[in-house]
Amino acid sequence: MEVIFQRGALRGEIAVPGDKSISHRALFIAASTQAKVRVQNLNPGRDLDATIGALSSIGASAKRDGPDAEVQGGRLHAPEAPVNCLNSGTTARLIMGTCAGAGLHARLQGDESLSSRPMEPVAAQLRAFGSRVTTSGGALPLEIAGQLPAQTRHFILLSASAQIKSALLLAGVYSGTPVTLERCGGSRDHTERLLKSWNADIVFDADRVAMRSAHIEPRDTRIPGDLSAAAFFLVAAVVTPGSRLTIRDVGINPSRSGLLDALLQMGARIEIGNRREWDCEPVADLSAEFSALRGITIDSSLTVRAIDEIVILSVAAAVAQGQTRIAGISDLRGKESDRVAAIEQMLRSAGVATESDTNAIWITGGIPNAAGASVQTGGDHRTAMAAAALGALCGPLEIDDAACIDVSFPGFVPQWAAAQNADRTIAELR
Repeated sequence: MEVIFQRGALRGEIAVPGDKSISHRALFIAASTQAKVRVQNLNPGRDLDATIGALSSIGASAKRDGPDAEVQGGRLHAPEAPVNCLNSGTTARLIMGTCAGAGLHARLQGDESLSSRPMEPVAAQLRAFGSRVTTSGGALPLEIAGQLPAQTRHFILLSASAQIKSALLLAGVYSGTPVTLERCGGSRDHTERLLKSWNADIVFDADRVAMRSAHIEPRDTRIPGDLSAAAFFLVAAVVTPGSRLTIRDVGINPSRSGLLDALLQMGARIEIGNRREWDCEPVADLSAEFSALRGITIDSSLTVRAIDEIVILSVAAAVAQGQTRIAGISDLRGKESDRVAAIEQMLRSAGVATESDTNAIWITGGIPNAAGASVQTGGDHRTAMAAAALGALCGPLEIDDAACIDVSFPGFVPQWAAAQNADRTIAELR
């Protein structure tokens, strides 16, 4: 389905779907117990359907109930058929950790995009835990056989990956094994915070995690709004004249808030109000308005805290005065698409100059003009939604595939239309 995003300011007050990363982790941790757990405000996207299906295939009960989900562990067993992880890398890597800890044998597969993404880094660490893992050239399809007791309990991470870290923590939870992780590199800490909120004996900082006991006390949990989803609305408001927008109940976890830090450094007028905490996760209401931006240098330590927002951050860089350099982006080439190439294709379609090498991109800001341009999304939801923000500034801008947005944000297009102007259609579907 093609969509044409028109130019126009964003105004009013909105909410965005529950955080996708936390939603995955909440389901996996809840399924490790025999208690019935309600996960409120679960992300509605297709990626979560993959996790629900994966957990159901090994004997856990997981089902949606309106905007929430009910989860209950059971007598876990090896899946009867290959587990289809669809397009969800998080599902694939976390079910690997689950199988390692539960001592299960499973075969995993995914769609064409997922089958091109690297699985060997998590496989290598789980082999150290004691599992037998065979990949297909380092990717899916793969086969894993959990072997207990655990062989290794102290891990030095080979890369700063929150998904590898979470897979190892889940292996510990499902096997009842204390684990210690070093060199975490400041990666997102949602798994640690969820475990802490469920009274696990766990201590952690940006570089080290020690789960001294795998015992948890399950409880209902509430998922904050996804900062990655809010990012598209925030940046559009900042770059589009006449915009003033508030987004309620957004998670602002410091390990994920690199986008906010970068925008503030660029001169964005963003207010962070009504701060509070939901189940050990910091939450706030975010307000943004049109701002004059300046180019900055974003180093790799900030990039790791904004890795899923780099595509939309590039739209802010496109209008900033001067040049913006974003370092530490090599991992973006192995996401749902090559996101570095996607950024360059999208911005160049609007006349914005870019350069890149293996680990950095330079964007020279100016006055973009995307009128009549077309963006190829590569089936990547983040590229599609970033194009909406660019279109708001300097459209009309067409994308070739709006259906891919359903991976994380079903209903994005009509909500975007409402935020721009409820009285007129700003997206033409065909």
